[in-house]
Amino acid sequence: MMQPTYMYEALNWASSFLDRSNKEPRAADILMKHHLNVDWTDFHLSRREKLSVDVWEAFYNDVTQHEEGIPIQYLTGCEEFYGRRLKVNEHVLIPRPETEELVQGVLDWLKQKRASSLQIADIGTGSGAIAIALALEAPGLDMTGVDVSEEALTVAKENAAYFGADVTFLQGNLVDPLLQGTKTYDVIVSNPPYVPLEEWEALDTIVRDHEPKQALIGADEDGLSCYRKIAAYLPTLLKTDGLAAFEVGENQGEAVRKILQTELPLADIEVRRDINGKPRMVFCERDDI
Repeated sequence: MMQPTYMYEALNWASSFLDRSNKEPRAADILMKHHLNVDWTDFHLSRREKLSVDVWEAFYNDVTQHEEGIPIQYLTGCEEFYGRRLKVNEHVLIPRPETEELVQGVLDWLKQKRASSLQIADIGTGSGAIAIALALEAPGLDMTGVDVSEEALTVAKENAAYFGADVTFLQGNLVDPLLQGTKTYDVIVSNPPYVPLEEWEALDTIVRDHEPKQALIGADEDGLSCYRKIAAYLPTLLKTDGLAAFEVGENQGEAVRKILQTELPLADIEVRRDINGKPRMVFCERDDI
């Protein structure tokens, strides 16, 4: 395609092009704003300005890649989470708004706890989104993030360093690195892989073909294997008045509640709904008395 003269012409082309491929037309605005490196106010004010060759070529390349299925966050290299723009790439799951509600639930519990120097572990930290948000929103925490992927931990460490979040990152599968020490935790929080194997092929191709499979699939037919392993070690790792908090698939809440109840029979366990009314979080407050 020949280069348009003005920015609005390029945006009109890109929006129509993406819409015809059943992609979100607004992605055009996000990609153009990214390449102009401006805020939204300046972006809208500059729609009738002439388009440089460099910006057009970069914009055209990203639009065509997004049309082919590459997530827009991997093209811009970032995603917003809890008010912060985190670095993301193909080695980490793209943070979702639903996970912000999990973070808020943990923060609400921490406010009620009114204690300092609490020990918190984020299992399957990925980009570090949960761990960084908690560390920055509740200063003074002893925050640990765990992930099996070395590449993911590289991203998480870069994000933590950029925002000045005090987080210790450990490499290993789920709770394995935590079992090597003697520390117990006030909070264990996790958004683990939970997509059942049978649902993998039905995922949107923009997710299935580009986001890391090991961060999505629960490795068994029902997708609950990670919850089972974490829950099995909660009696060892979670303090007697501690909190375990999980994000779950919308049809998994009751199953995860039963898994937790088996390991912690006296715990107070609640399946919570997200802003869309879907049961997407499970909060387990341990009480052995």
